[in-house]
Amino acid sequence: MTHVDFMQVALEEARLAFEEGEVPVGAVIVRDGRIIARAHNTRERDKNALCHAEVTVIDAACRILGGWRLVGCSLYVTLEPCPMCAGAILNAQLKDVYVGASDEKMGAFGGLLDVRGKGLFRSSVTFGILEEESRALMQRFFQKLRDKREEKKEDSL
Repeated sequence: MTHVDFMQVALEEARLAFEEGEVPVGAVIVRDGRIIARAHNTRERDKNALCHAEVTVIDAACRILGGWRLVGCSLYVTLEPCPMCAGAILNAQLKDVYVGASDEKMGAFGGLLDVRGKGLFRSSVTFGILEEESRALMQRFFQKLRDKREEKKEDSL
């Protein structure tokens, strides 16, 4: 499988999040060319601020592999990770991170801030894999939210 194939699986997870009314972010962890774990955002469903796709997929991979170090593993995620998720990536010691779309509002790899410049962060980060698809899904989600708010506003008049 290629980087695009793995990101397609992450996008499938993001679409599941979209269908569930969650911010559409999906993630997969890969080792030796095989998907170890996959997840998507479930904050609304689980009523838990920690249930970002990246944290959930790291947790699943740790359980599957039997340890907290994910050395030799790569993360594919449809949206640039936030600071919390960047910390989880750092602690899990992931080798590579592949990102679909950047996130100027919350991203920790150059969007809002950049955690890579302090010498602690050793994972390589590559942007732009299926960026247009990732961004389009995110835009569709937020447009749907805005439309719902407008409908509610009109109904209350």
